[in-house]
Amino acid sequence: MQVLKFGGTSVGSADNIRKVIEIVKGKIEKDNTTIVVVSALGGTTDALLNAGSLAAQGNEQYKDELQRIEHRHLETVKQLIPVQQQSSMLSQVKKMCNEIEDICNGVFLLGEFSLRTRDRILSYGELMSSHIIMAAFNSAGIPAVWKDSRKLIQTDSRFGNAVVNMEATRKQTEDSFSSCKDNLVIVPGFIASNNDNETTTLGRGGSDYSAAILAASAGARRVEIWTDVPGMMTADPRWVSGAKVIPSISYQEAMELSHFGAKVLYPPTIQPVLSKGIPVVIKNTFHPGDAGTVITSQPTTDGNAIMGISSISNLALLSLEGSGMIGVPGFSRRLFEALSREGINVILITQGSSEHSICVGIESASAQKAKEVVDAAFADEILMEKVQPLKMETDLAIVALVGENMKSHPGISGKMFGALGRNGVNVRAIAQGSSERNITAVVSAKDVRKAINALHEEFFETAYKQIHLFIAGTGNVGSKLIGQLQQQQTWLADHMRLHVKVVGLANSKKMVIDDEGIDFNRWQEKLHSGESANINDFVNIIIGKNLSNTIFIDVTASDVVAKVYDTLLQKSISVVACNKVASSSSFLYYRKLKDLAREFNSQYLFETNVGAALPVIGTLNDLMRSGDKINRIDAVLSGTLNFVFNNYDGKKPFADIVKQAQEEGYTEPDPRLDLSGTDVMRKILILARESGAQMEMEDIVCNGFLPESCMTGDVPAFYAEMKKHEQHFKSLFDNATAKNCKLKFVAKYENGNAMVGLEHIPPEHDLYHLYGKDNVVLFYTERYPLQPLVIKGAGAGADVTASGVFADIIRATA
Repeated sequence: MQVLKFGGTSVGSADNIRKVIEIVKGKIEKDNTTIVVVSALGGTTDALLNAGSLAAQGNEQYKDELQRIEHRHLETVKQLIPVQQQSSMLSQVKKMCNEIEDICNGVFLLGEFSLRTRDRILSYGELMSSHIIMAAFNSAGIPAVWKDSRKLIQTDSRFGNAVVNMEATRKQTEDSFSSCKDNLVIVPGFIASNNDNETTTLGRGGSDYSAAILAASAGARRVEIWTDVPGMMTADPRWVSGAKVIPSISYQEAMELSHFGAKVLYPPTIQPVLSKGIPVVIKNTFHPGDAGTVITSQPTTDGNAIMGISSISNLALLSLEGSGMIGVPGFSRRLFEALSREGINVILITQGSSEHSICVGIESASAQKAKEVVDAAFADEILMEKVQPLKMETDLAIVALVGENMKSHPGISGKMFGALGRNGVNVRAIAQGSSERNITAVVSAKDVRKAINALHEEFFETAYKQIHLFIAGTGNVGSKLIGQLQQQQTWLADHMRLHVKVVGLANSKKMVIDDEGIDFNRWQEKLHSGESANINDFVNIIIGKNLSNTIFIDVTASDVVAKVYDTLLQKSISVVACNKVASSSSFLYYRKLKDLAREFNSQYLFETNVGAALPVIGTLNDLMRSGDKINRIDAVLSGTLNFVFNNYDGKKPFADIVKQAQEEGYTEPDPRLDLSGTDVMRKILILARESGAQMEMEDIVCNGFLPESCMTGDVPAFYAEMKKHEQHFKSLFDNATAKNCKLKFVAKYENGNAMVGLEHIPPEHDLYHLYGKDNVVLFYTERYPLQPLVIKGAGAGADVTASGVFADIIRATA
């Protein structure tokens, strides 16, 4: 004997029922009975419940709901069964619909919808579907009989969620099937009856349970649960795109996953088949050839300690605390008795070893009632201040790791909480049974999706780590960065197992968001047609999305954008900054950002603040971390100024050389930031701070070379003023040439002091042979006292700067 159960989606339409018939046709065995347990047509149970509720409220719209239910079932009969065979089934469906209407009319008149009446009304969903499906089998030439599960499964009188009398059910089922010669028996799921032959139900999702009960009672060799998913999965596929089917799992693991929210299986289903050792197979009605999931006592494993990740939403935490609890027996018993009397189910329990507090998790809907009954139960202790009034937290959820083998794998908890911590998921409570079959964490409801994705990636994603990028700034550097990300997609996947998606883009006017990743080939078009926004809107969306492995990239020069870094870092969102403003602003803000990154397990990276893609800051950090001390820094840090002075020879106007540098992408949007020395001041300030100095911009001496009038007005006025002062620039060049020197704008740091300015550099100097837009940094340290450590190379340009930002992004994924 075998038992096949088909859920509401599987029998949700005439076409789907035909699929069911084909599946069962291939399963029927000669001389063996096949029991097919069916749910109501998809959505019918909710519709019946709604009709009853409307009737109880005195709302005559219940009649419209009943008409829709009747029409749907009659149409299903007409689509499934040949015209000449329809009459009796149409009459039977009509008769049952009339009975439903009579009951609802009574509910309407009385204004009362008791659990007993509700069970009676809801039972008609399965009664109608099972009769229709039986008739469909017979009309297809496959002989089938119908058995009433209310005559097979006996329960107590807890209407709505009745408890099965397994011994009575076993006897009734054995008696019914012992003389059964039929190859195919159709049985309605979900419904049963009590000792008084009143209809009861087994709880929502109870058709799975019905199939397991009948299998255990009749001694079936196998149970198949046919549904609309490919099997039990490593995580909810609606939340985790990379969720995988679990091919084989133990009874205990399946129970844990279903208890913690895996919707594919009704939690009590495993109990009846466990003691009998009957395997349960979960299959997909719409892909019957797929292997599905086999639930058995001896599952085959792939060596992974974790089988799956599940969650329960709408959780409330109740905490009973007080010094009067320490060493006093009975507090836990009284707490659970108070909750039990009100029928409040406890999902999770945790207690500190100090006995000062006990914490339980329950459904949020019961939280207020729980507080009232617990406070009443401990009224005397609360009055005497031995315990505090019950504390209640809502908007929480449970995330559970489940795996039979985790007890033999040390470090699972560490990996779990490390992954959650790195993604900024705060854990409110933890529970683990002595069986070590699951580890449970309570987190904020808004963090559930991120938590599950982070854990799935940690334990199951041997393929790719998902990285979510939000980029502010799409100018020269931003555009180059997007192009490089597109170019390297395949390489990152093949060599680093990274799947990098740009899910957000913003400039000063528009923004575009796409959780699946913005098309690299159409990003400009998408951004152009995006919604209006400012940086605060963009940041709020980033935080609201709450995606795992999120990195914010700032390739603007905006002080407004720099001010949002702290908000992001506090949400464990890493920041990669090409923008120098934040790290060169007040020391307090610079220090705050570094501290926040450390506190919230995020990264604050800004390598391109100095020397574009040159490894200047990274090298400096390595020196400091390894115990070296920076004594002095000499540097040419402006690719723009080096380009300008390497190309200016007094023959072509100085203003034209600056314009050329701007057109080739070497300058800031406002070239005065470069020529005034401000940009170089920021860079040497950042290097000084990274060397350990507590310094502000005002502490740096700047020996500028621009006439003061060049610094007023807008950028066109700046160029006009430079043309007026051409003789000034030519005299600077001539004076240096007369001394056989080159002009270099040099930054220096030594003994806590920093300065920048234009200098004459002789041929024997380390800075003399510096060409084009190159930068050079000389570190004089305890280990490099005479011959400095030199870093030299291109220090400007959109391509190289973008590549430095790219490198920081990769560092942030570690």
